[in-house]
Formats: sequence, C-alpha cells, structure tokens
Amino acid sequence: MTFLFLGVACYILFVYLMFTSLWPLSTLYFIWLVMDWHTPERGGRRTTFVRKWKVWEHVRDFFPIKLVKTAELNPNRNYILGYHPHGIMGAGAFTCFGTDSCGILEMFPGIRPSLAVLAGLFRIPFFRDYIMSSGLYPVSKQSLGHLLTKSGKGNAVVIVIGGAAESLASTPGVNTVLVKQRKGFVRVALEFGADLVPVYAFGENELFKQVIFPERSLRRRIQDLFKSIMGFAPCLFAGEHFVILPYRIPVITVVGSPIPVPKRVAPTEEEVDHYHRIYIEALCKLFHEHKVSCGLPESQKLRII
Repeated sequence: MTFLFLGVACYILFVYLMFTSLWPLSTLYFIWLVMDWHTPERGGRRTTFVRKWKVWEHVRDFFPIKLVKTAELNPNRNYILGYHPHGIMGAGAFTCFGTDSCGILEMFPGIRPSLAVLAGLFRIPFFRDYIMSSGLYPVSKQSLGHLLTKSGKGNAVVIVIGGAAESLASTPGVNTVLVKQRKGFVRVALEFGADLVPVYAFGENELFKQVIFPERSLRRRIQDLFKSIMGFAPCLFAGEHFVILPYRIPVITVVGSPIPVPKRVAPTEEEVDHYHRIYIEALCKLFHEHKVSCGLPESQKLRII
C-alpha cells in the first residue's frame, strides 16, 4: 500500500493543507524541504527504531522472505551489492536490506546495509522523511560516494541494477536480468575501491502477474516514454485478493561471494568491462548453484539482457 499510494497521498495532503486553515504547516514544511534538500545524499536520517518495526516481521513472514549467506563480508571493506531481479515492487530488496527483519546485522556482523532507490522519491514531501528513516538513499553518484567514503568501512550499498526497465520484464516463470549495458555501478566500485557482490532473489518475479507488451508496440513505447520522463515504469500487474496483494510465494534472497575490486581514481573502459564481465559470470554462477535448492528446475535458465 505504501509502495503504490503513500507517495501520491503525501503530495495530495501537502497541496490540500495549503487551502485550509492549516496552510502554515505546508508553508513551514516547504521551507524545511528547501533547507533539507541535499540531506538524502549526505547520509540521510536513518533510525534503528523504524528499521526494527514489528510490522516488517509480518511482511517477512507473509511470503515468507529469507536471506541466505554464502560467504563472509569483511567489515574492513566497503561493498556494492547488485540486487537482481527488480520484480514489480522489489519486496525482497526492501525487506532484507531496508529493514532489519531478515537478520542481516546478525548474519554479517559489522556490515551496515544501505538500499539505494529512485532519487525522485526523495522529492516527495513527508514521504522522503519516512523512507530516509528506514535507511534508504538516492541511487546517485553523490549519494553513493558519501556512503562509500564518509561513513568509514563495512558499508554495503545495495543497488537494484536493472531498475525500472527490468520491472517491465518481470513475470512468473521467467528469470531475466538487465545488466549487459549497466556498467555504472562497476565504475563507481572501481572509483571508490568497493568490492562487488552479486545478489539474486529467487521468487521475486513470482509475486505478481504482469501483462508484457511486445517490444516496439504502441503500449510498450508508452511505458518506455513514461519511464524516461518519470523514472519508473507503469506496469499493468495483478496479484491475489483485491488484485494488489502479492501472491504468497517464498522469496529467497541469496548473497554471493564478494569480488575484490581495486581502487582506481579514473578507471579505464577496459577495467570497467573486465570487472563487469567478472560480475556477470559470478551472478550466473550464483543463480545456477542455488536455483534447485530455491525451488527451480535444473533446466531453468537465467536470461541476461
């Protein structure tokens, strides 16, 4: 409900208050918003209180969502975790890394997870303060740079690599990840000397059924145009019970082994391509090693686009 409606509701509330006797509240908040504009990219306002809300445990148990560790993460290093696939809502990404309900702090001692999401969400009044309190950050270079340089070691920045474009390929029974042309996260990892870690969430694509429009069709072009303007894709999807409730399918989020990455102030294209290729190979290996134990048939393929 918050994913679909809270942002819009916050906009409506902000405008509505301007035309009531409570207009000073909106005016004061607008002044605060201008003064606080860059806070999300400078460390935000993360609070343990929100990350440990009891409701997140109910969210975890609804599916259920499980976090699986395959290797240690050294707290003396920084990391960029590439999360795949996006799915419709990224339920596994938020529950595992945007809250403490899946036990990530106990599983990886000394590691501080930070989920990077669409930067436009931090322009929504009231909503921005809510998501900042859960430890969400804009997926911008300035924000990533701050997390990887100003907060010591042990930072694990989680990026949903495929983003909104990948959500358009989300459908049950298909494991498609958009990563071939996504190299920016590798460049950032090299610039700040952060190790790369592939993460795959088995079951993420099973939570909703989506109408997939053919490439180059008018409806798909409209989706792509909307995505390019607004930053997110308008998916036509349905779940069970009142349509918007996701199916109760287990989501198993597997964290792979870290890929050592050297620090390069100005990485070359060859270096970026080299570590990008290693990352894709590690992601494929992670998928095929765990697909059977996570409920997929041996014949299931991972499609890289």
